[in-house]
Amino acid sequence: MRVAILGTGLIGTSIGLAARGWLDAEVAGHDPDPSALVAAAGRGAVEPAGSLEGAAAAADLAFVCAPVAAIPGAAAAALEAGARVVTDAGSVKAGIVAAVEELAGGGAGRFMGGHPMTGSERSGPAGAAAGLIDGAAWALTPTDRTDPAALASVEDAVRRMGAVPVTLSPDRHDRLVGLVSHLPQVASTALMSTVASSADETAPLLAAGGLRDLTRLAASSPELWVDILLANREAVAEAIEGYGDRLRSLAAMLQAGDAEGLTEAFARAKDARLGLAARPQSRVGLAILTVPIPDRPGSLAEITGALAHRSVNIEDLEIVHSAEGARGTAHVTVGEADAEAAVQALTSSGHEAARLA
Repeated sequence: MRVAILGTGLIGTSIGLAARGWLDAEVAGHDPDPSALVAAAGRGAVEPAGSLEGAAAAADLAFVCAPVAAIPGAAAAALEAGARVVTDAGSVKAGIVAAVEELAGGGAGRFMGGHPMTGSERSGPAGAAAGLIDGAAWALTPTDRTDPAALASVEDAVRRMGAVPVTLSPDRHDRLVGLVSHLPQVASTALMSTVASSADETAPLLAAGGLRDLTRLAASSPELWVDILLANREAVAEAIEGYGDRLRSLAAMLQAGDAEGLTEAFARAKDARLGLAARPQSRVGLAILTVPIPDRPGSLAEITGALAHRSVNIEDLEIVHSAEGARGTAHVTVGEADAEAAVQALTSSGHEAARLA
């Protein structure tokens, strides 16, 4: 199988690593930023191509992992270059899908809008890992013009890389991610800004695990998120209004001394939070790393040994097995203060490691 990665940032490089590891694919990559392409190649995610067209020409499947505004043009160019099926990793779908269908004309049937629901506050190839894909939901947004074979091709690749394909319309995708992905970024940013602008400069010095957990997303790339939020402005604005209503309701209960109402609101939220399936969540003061486990004897011992060598204590360890054969991913919980040292220890020992939470 031949795969093209068009855009070698965090997500593109992670997909490249997963495609090489789990699809056993030949992976060509291109990025308009030469340093990003060199870094992704250095991670073993891609073989560099001199142009987008060169990477896409012989691809069975091309992943466009560019900034939102650049995706339609890149996807149309990849289709024109001869990629059999093209998909993308954009965080907003309706505008992208419509633009690709307009630009690509008759080739639009071979485009399958996509969005892997994964990531990190880190950016660039250095933060990438195949494990970021494993277990993640992967939204796919076909339209009436989508060739069913294109949908089937992307679904198969997504499953084999360990992700879970979720099919829905582009408009529904944008409304839902506005709520569950884009609103958390806004809330995290607003909370950090509120604390940082406090008239009492001592406030940030008292920050403990709760504030750090809730504001982790505020460390994300401003340029990236401004583009995403503007591209989904209506859905995000609606989500912010709904969130504001909840906050105002809580404020009214506080002012009224309504202990019963507050207890009920907190209990409902707790039940909803405990009902979240999916991937592990970090507790206060802890961080979770995702580490693909190579299919060979002693692999787990290598991981734990690398951490022990750096005196990093393992607080918890979970092995997640894939349905696609004898492979798995370790979710390693370490102290928040040890997270970076743990990633460095695992990376230097030849493992792909990334912070999941």
